[in-house]
Amino acid sequence: MFIDSHCHINFPELAQRLPELLATMESNQVTRALCVSVDLPTLPDVLAMARQQPHIFASVGVHPDYEDTPEPSVDDLLRLAHEPKVVAIGETGLDYYRLEGRTVESMEWQRERFRTHIRAARRAGLPLIIHTRAAADDTLRLMREEQADACGGVMHCFTETWAVAEAALALNFNISFSGIVTFKNARELQDVARRVPLERMLIETDSPYLAPVPFRGKMNQPGYVRHVAEFIAELRGVPVEEIARATSENFFRLFGKAK
Repeated sequence: MFIDSHCHINFPELAQRLPELLATMESNQVTRALCVSVDLPTLPDVLAMARQQPHIFASVGVHPDYEDTPEPSVDDLLRLAHEPKVVAIGETGLDYYRLEGRTVESMEWQRERFRTHIRAARRAGLPLIIHTRAAADDTLRLMREEQADACGGVMHCFTETWAVAEAALALNFNISFSGIVTFKNARELQDVARRVPLERMLIETDSPYLAPVPFRGKMNQPGYVRHVAEFIAELRGVPVEEIARATSENFFRLFGKAK
């Protein structure tokens, strides 16, 4: 069986196709999917979907790219995390990729938001889903300063170097690979996928984005996570069943409420 550890099937382009997505999941032996929150205004849709679908779970958080959106407090996140189907805090983190004339120094609001999520995850006893892009050094620094190793979690849609992966692993975080690992130009990332300990690996789609080969350029969906697993199995020279079993066990160990 396969598990999509990170998707956004509440987004309108996927939510309107939910019966089809669930059928494709079943046909590809994808037994669960974690629908990840990106802001508070759309969180009710995430929670409603998780309540209605037995194999869909939810997280609570505000994405670092969302600037003009309600800012959560630690207490807000803790209150929302009491929902039975909420298994994680996030996604959260830092993203300096699109500064658009701003400076890294001016992104303190992102760093404060990230600190808030780490503190909430520690108090809630839930794992943290971290997004980092063009900000690895600051991401790791804040993880250390806020003792994110106490809650652990996952570096989602990982695209960084092996050195960053090693640092995250040392901080009690898992490494999750998306369809990007299947792209021909992702040689460095493929090397990371060969080296990450199997007991610390997750797979995901990040749908509707980043569809893996052979669906690259098309709209992604949770059922396609199987192709991520198949590609990593080929990279590592092991049966795909081994990747499926390990990543599923890792998912249940990390997101204990999803069992």
